[in-house]
Amino acid sequence: MNRFIRSAHRWLSIAFTAAVIANFVAMALGEPPTWIVYSPLPPLFLLMFSGLYMFALPYLAGTRKHTAQ
Repeated sequence: MNRFIRSAHRWLSIAFTAAVIANFVAMALGEPPTWIVYSPLPPLFLLMFSGLYMFALPYLAGTRKHTAQ
């Protein structure tokens, strides 16, 4: 499960970066459509959840070790 989350986090970061670049390019060309402006948000929210999960893993593993003793 952890390998899947890490891999998904990497691919989501690529999708987020591409959406932000597309947003800047669209803004440089004029008034961008609404869907381009909001396109970075779904990958950003998924990145937030997967990042928080990976951030909490060492702390959760530490509490499991201490409670098992």
